[in-house]
Amino acid sequence: MIAICQSGGEFVTNKDGTLFYKGGDAHAIDIDDEVKFDDFRLEVAEMFNCNMNSMSIKYFLPGNKKTLITISNEKDLKRMIKFHGDSSTADVYVIVEEIAAQDISNMPASRSSRTTLSETVLPVDTTLDVVGDTAQPDMAIDVVDDTNAQIDLTADISPMFPLVASFDEKNAKGAQQWQNTITGVGQRFSGVHEFRESLRKYAIAHQFAFKYKKNDSHRVTVKCKAEGCPWRIHASRLSTTQLICIKKMNPTHTCEGAVATTGHQATRSWVASIIKEKLKVFPNYKPKDIVNDIKQEYGIQLNYFQAWRGKEIAKEQLQGSYKEAYNQLPYLCEKIMETNPGSLANFTTKEDSSFHRLFVAFHASLYGFQQGCRPLIFLDGVPLKSKYQGNLLAASAADGNDAVFPLAFAVVDAETNDNWNWFLLQLKSALSTSCPLTFVADRQKGLRESIPEVFKGSYHGYCLRYLTEELLRDLKGQFSHEVKRLMVEDFFTAAYSLKAETFQSSLENIKSISIEAYNWIAQSEPHNWANAFFQGTRYNHLTSNFGELFYSWASEANELPITQMVDVIRGKIMELIYTRRTDSNHWLTRLTPTMEEKLEKEAHKARGLQVLLSTGSTFEVRGDSIETVNIDHWECSCRGWQLSGLPCCHAIAVISCLAQSMYDYCSRYYTTESYRLTYSESIHPIPNVDIPLLQDSSQTAITVTPPPTRRPPGRPTTKKQLSLDVSKRQLQCSRCKGLGHNKSTCKELV
Repeated sequence: MIAICQSGGEFVTNKDGTLFYKGGDAHAIDIDDEVKFDDFRLEVAEMFNCNMNSMSIKYFLPGNKKTLITISNEKDLKRMIKFHGDSSTADVYVIVEEIAAQDISNMPASRSSRTTLSETVLPVDTTLDVVGDTAQPDMAIDVVDDTNAQIDLTADISPMFPLVASFDEKNAKGAQQWQNTITGVGQRFSGVHEFRESLRKYAIAHQFAFKYKKNDSHRVTVKCKAEGCPWRIHASRLSTTQLICIKKMNPTHTCEGAVATTGHQATRSWVASIIKEKLKVFPNYKPKDIVNDIKQEYGIQLNYFQAWRGKEIAKEQLQGSYKEAYNQLPYLCEKIMETNPGSLANFTTKEDSSFHRLFVAFHASLYGFQQGCRPLIFLDGVPLKSKYQGNLLAASAADGNDAVFPLAFAVVDAETNDNWNWFLLQLKSALSTSCPLTFVADRQKGLRESIPEVFKGSYHGYCLRYLTEELLRDLKGQFSHEVKRLMVEDFFTAAYSLKAETFQSSLENIKSISIEAYNWIAQSEPHNWANAFFQGTRYNHLTSNFGELFYSWASEANELPITQMVDVIRGKIMELIYTRRTDSNHWLTRLTPTMEEKLEKEAHKARGLQVLLSTGSTFEVRGDSIETVNIDHWECSCRGWQLSGLPCCHAIAVISCLAQSMYDYCSRYYTTESYRLTYSESIHPIPNVDIPLLQDSSQTAITVTPPPTRRPPGRPTTKKQLSLDVSKRQLQCSRCKGLGHNKSTCKELV
């Protein structure tokens, strides 16, 4: 694949929300599955003559020009290559950033600051005057009025510890526009909120800090924080109105402004107001980028946590309350089934009305699976990094071009046996198919019991990657990184083997390495995962990684409230269906492109084979081996035809001798006609998905509260990606050759 690397330009937002890269230079780099991230990054840095540490590399998902994905490690690069597997090129954008100054404040973050605006409640008589980190009883917190015991949630709420940041006059370009936000006595404002905002901007522009003497819903008195400085403002409400007017003002400063004071009161709400518009365009706007931008535009140096808090407030202002979103689930489910007839969307709550689980399957997905997809379903689950955590359970299928086809998904409070069983019950009620299904999924989490119980007569193929993890986790002996890699290779070879002889040969290789590993594999029910013994029809798909498409979508949307996250996934499925339907309209082949290519490879191998003709339907084919082909039953002794649904090279040799078309012996699921049926139905938008519950809704009486789980403090951990090379390299001592330690800690006698 050729990576088209672009740098030096800028992103322009189109009317439909898509991004367009304008200007800059472009260079091409050849990449493949073997390329290493560090090598790729070094080559890009040398190409554009920039520092690797100040460079970020991004790309768009195919068919999505609205969200940029960052490549920051080996797995990100592999995922990008996989997403662009059907393309010969991939557009990559190199963004070079200035390295931030190292004078970031080390002010400790208050843990209470993680509380959202909608959940903060403080007593009226709380008073604070913030100087540095010290709170003094001199400033009244904003209140609705003198009798209300809660903060005015519609007003800007100053945090208990205002954010104090150092000032950089050289970079204060953006603050210059605020020098006249306060003009003097008689100036009017629509309310205290507007006055406070103007006051903060004025102070930032003139490089001084202030403190409140009085601060409530109808009067605000402020003085300069510098001791002895006469600068002062008093504003109060005009009688019978909500207007706030400046009544007194001493505009003179005798202090040295920013030189005498150490910083400015840059509240988290102020940070939110500054970054909100940019956050709309770039949802992945990072706190470190916020720190750099505000330093450059306004000369204020925030620390990471101040930027993070400001971003959280801006997100809630843009997206709505995370808490309220759960209460909108009845409305969401109702609208999904109303706008997409034939869909299934329902949810359950616990006894205390807290959220338990939500299931969604759109009619277009259900219809497409039943009309054009193989009876093969992949099950997988991924953790969500949202405020209230939870897990996403996904069911996907393989379309006729061997691409992922999204079938159904659920958001649950935890990945448990009970939730998986519930998910399968919902899936069964949504599907009206009577043919036996084959599931590829983990054998844990109760799926081994639930799948045959819910889908009677179905088959459960164990996911080979999960089995590999189990094997390496259960091995008690100490094995080197290289030895484990060889065992995994033999394990996969055994699983993909078509015949029992080659399966056993691979197991003997493992036995020569470890009797323990051999016994584990022999007892792991090979008839549920090995091609040579599996009774269902998996079409040579041995892993459940088809759920990674849902994972990528959830990764983009899991910072959103639950209703909007569901709608983002709906939009992704809608775009995918439309794009693939449009692309298939240009296909002129009888089979899908991927299957045409596979068939052509088999036809090429068939040219050197010898066929012994017979009057019946059974033929003998000679090549490197001698195989028997039954043309009527679509069977070959090599088992390739039965396994894949496409004629193997032996079958094609017989078909050619009979002067018949090999297309007549291909599974109907691989035809272009079936593919177009798969994507023939559309998913329709859901209007006003984030509005409050309507009064005429049939489910307004239902109350849904967030689950009791909350995101733990700190930066979320990244999802552990499954890999064939799942074990870390162990230390090996150069003295005694033992594992688990090095020479310096070796206890062997010298």
